[in-house]
Amino acid sequence: MNPIVKTSWRAALGATLVAGAMALPSRAEEPVKIGVLHSLSGTMAISETSLRDVVLMAVEEINAAGGVLGKPVEAVVVDPASDWPLFAEKAKELIVNHKVAATFGCWTSVSRKSCLPVFEEYNALLFYPVQYEGEEQSLNVFYTGASPNQQLIPAAEYMMEEIGSKKFYLLGTDYVFPRTANKVLKAFLKSKGVPDENIIEEYTPFHHQDYQTIVANIKKFAAGGDACVMSTINGDSNVPFYKEFANQGLTSEDCPIMAFSVAEDELRAMDVPPLVGHLAAWNYFQSIDTPENAKFVADFKAYCEKNNLPGGADRVTDDPIEAAYFGVYVWKAAAEKAGSFDVDAVRAAAYGLEFDAPGGAKKMHVSNQHTHKPVFIGEILADGQFKIVYASDGLVEPDSYSRFLHPDGNFPPPTGGPKKL
Repeated sequence: MNPIVKTSWRAALGATLVAGAMALPSRAEEPVKIGVLHSLSGTMAISETSLRDVVLMAVEEINAAGGVLGKPVEAVVVDPASDWPLFAEKAKELIVNHKVAATFGCWTSVSRKSCLPVFEEYNALLFYPVQYEGEEQSLNVFYTGASPNQQLIPAAEYMMEEIGSKKFYLLGTDYVFPRTANKVLKAFLKSKGVPDENIIEEYTPFHHQDYQTIVANIKKFAAGGDACVMSTINGDSNVPFYKEFANQGLTSEDCPIMAFSVAEDELRAMDVPPLVGHLAAWNYFQSIDTPENAKFVADFKAYCEKNNLPGGADRVTDDPIEAAYFGVYVWKAAAEKAGSFDVDAVRAAAYGLEFDAPGGAKKMHVSNQHTHKPVFIGEILADGQFKIVYASDGLVEPDSYSRFLHPDGNFPPPTGGPKKL
């Protein structure tokens, strides 16, 4: 097993400020290519465009500090356009045609699962930056977002213990993440004695816009008090859902919403004041009050303004943005530790890496390719930011499989990895 390595890209950023343009790699150096596989159009563009932006920002910083193993990094950006089969085609294009050393991308689990066979077939690496449902362990994916025990379970515990919720309306978009996440949530709630009649489960298609009937049903469900919504709605459907919730007079006092896919970036597209008091569970918030995070937020705003990106200096950071950003630096640190861009060498070098991310210290798991992260619960404020109302005591070790779905502890073996000759 590889020794745990402590690294920090804050030192690299400091070097950037000192060295400036003089630190740029020689143009004669052949660049190392990385892929950027995020939807820049379609229903998921509301969330994924910012991940493209922050990956490119990380690449710019790394190149200004000397590149990776003496080579400049070249990002190859493709747009799978919220079309799940197209993710597989674009992943193959990046791996076969562009010969990228690693790919940073996907948001929805259906997009990740669409292209996962491609990464496994070619033994390529995907850095996946979004919280997900678990029940997967591929040697070709590094999961820098949360596993269920780092988001779903702490959120449900908070609703029961701090809010006093006894009835749970599980509302999600109809695809892999919400359905599997709700299996985990239901198993947890039942383990805590919540009866079946106090749990309602409902799904809507991607890009669903009409939530009038659903919100009316939620209002009826919440009439007796002690009810909450656990929302796994994804993409631009969040906008009409929250709008209809407010239109029907429901507030966080009547029936709080705990969201798993709404963060600061999504709130930019919403009328925020009616949403004040609703909650979200993540592993990072822009409101984390540290000098390192303040610098990251300021750098991202400046990057967006400098490059004339929509929103400019008014842009925000959020959990997937941070996870996408530090994923690039984890790959960089692993490649430099391995002294190679070889996939198997980089994979082995990443195990156990400790590093400083904008939201604080984190660590790659020593074997399951997930990330040790803190857990935060935030309350929506009128300015579109979150007041942190709960923080875990240190880093939470990630589980790739939930003990609530596998109480016997028998987990499937990892898939993918080095090609079998």
